[in-house]
Amino acid sequence: MPSAKCGMPNAPGAPGAIGISPALLFTYRARALTFTRFMGPIYIVLGLAVLSAAMMLLERRGLATTLTLSFKGDVKRETRFVAQYGQMICTFFTALLIWQLDAQRGLRICLALWSAVIGVTIVGTIAKRMLGRARPRRENAGKFLGPSLKHANFRESFPSTHSASAVAYASVLAMAYPHGAITFWFLALLCAGLRYVMDAHWPSDVLGGIALGYLGGIVAWGAFF
Repeated sequence: MPSAKCGMPNAPGAPGAIGISPALLFTYRARALTFTRFMGPIYIVLGLAVLSAAMMLLERRGLATTLTLSFKGDVKRETRFVAQYGQMICTFFTALLIWQLDAQRGLRICLALWSAVIGVTIVGTIAKRMLGRARPRRENAGKFLGPSLKHANFRESFPSTHSASAVAYASVLAMAYPHGAITFWFLALLCAGLRYVMDAHWPSDVLGGIALGYLGGIVAWGAFF
């Protein structure tokens, strides 16, 4: 009769037994979940960056991408209002409301929100000054004029910091309040689209700003949650 020991694993605690403690197993699972949690957004950021680079190449080859549109009256005023979505005043009052209404997580959400918006604004501004890309319909339009410490709006096209701030703002709010995610993202993408429609940026600038903003939002959220 075959031995009862054949093919049977050693009992826990027996000599030669191979076991993993529950604490260590929990740590491995937590690390795997963290890795999975961040890999999806990283792929999105990389995809947006590649798309921005491809669009920039097409722009340099002469693809017609600029628009000549003029808004009047209420339409002009409303579009300018939406174009400020995620900017400093908007972020200030949003953070104030969150702090007043969300007693449990309000402070951490506010810190994540401010970190995301201010962070991408600083990074975007530095990139603008270092790259010096000329805006549409300006002298040397589309060309990269190189670094300059001096502010000059006509040569600060890439990336779109309005788009970056709007997307950073929306990404934090969408993670904090998932039920409002569709509204947050719709307004952010509308804001980014208006930067192109209003002829303030090239399409590649907007895509680059979206990538920067999404990355900033994910990093800021991860730092506080």
